[in-house]
Amino acid sequence: MAEEPLNGSSPRRKRLPRSFKELTPANHFSPGRFFHEMVWKAWLTRRTGSTKSPEFPVLSGDALALTWIGHASFLVQFEGLNALIDPNFANWLFLLKRLRRPGLRLEELPPIDLVLLTHAHFDHFHKPTLRRLPSAKVGVMPWGCGSLARRLGFGRIIELRWWESFSSGDWKVTLVPAKHWGARTLRDEHRGYGGFVLEHRGRRVYHAGDSAYFDGFQDIGERMKPELSLLPIGAYYPDSFRRVHMGPDEAMKAFRDLAAQWFVPMHFGTFKLSFESMEEPAAWLRRLALEAGLGERVRFLEEGVPERF
Repeated sequence: MAEEPLNGSSPRRKRLPRSFKELTPANHFSPGRFFHEMVWKAWLTRRTGSTKSPEFPVLSGDALALTWIGHASFLVQFEGLNALIDPNFANWLFLLKRLRRPGLRLEELPPIDLVLLTHAHFDHFHKPTLRRLPSAKVGVMPWGCGSLARRLGFGRIIELRWWESFSSGDWKVTLVPAKHWGARTLRDEHRGYGGFVLEHRGRRVYHAGDSAYFDGFQDIGERMKPELSLLPIGAYYPDSFRRVHMGPDEAMKAFRDLAAQWFVPMHFGTFKLSFESMEEPAAWLRRLALEAGLGERVRFLEEGVPERF
């Protein structure tokens, strides 16, 4: 959580960054290597993946369907509720090229009732995507992010702090802790971050947002008891990236801590955000799941294909 001044004292004035490395909490970027690994290589890589015309299931009772759009973007569906989490349909994020197409076209989404935004980073809080969504919706996000959501078409904007909840009808959403950071630019460190647990008629889906591994996963599992855990597995190399992201090995530890039934991997294969190969996270996770005897509980989704749970 963002630090606040104690005892009414004034916060310390922050100095300007002295190098490109200081623009990230992990201090791991050098301009030359960043451009070569994440920009130049991606420009030379052909975009893959196919955009589908999905057939969304008709749901009743406590049935649940999950559609991975790509990166950290999901459509979660229950009877009477369509929820989007961190929607991003961009082909480019500034200089960063999307290397796998979104699994479906934005125009083919069903009417959206609820949008959950885990933090303000451009790959998770993508304003051009949000502007194109139908306007009758609720947006739930961490503290300090509401100002970014104005004039994006939300009917209602809800800001939460860790462990706070908002409910309406049959559903409830709770913001839970993460180990990451929330600033969108150099001077907005007041913005929060976290994951969400979405509950509907006894079913619970946990989306971790961006996070490094931390002991909070066990706390989330004990307090929220999620059934499905959507966990990030990419952007972990070099090791300094692990200050704010997880690799497949740590994601498996988080899955065990959560004691969830299903592990759905995300945050890999779409944008090149670090220096490991695009194929490595999924291949590594498959090996780890087989070695642990958890192959049937780790569910790789195909972008744009709804799956019932």
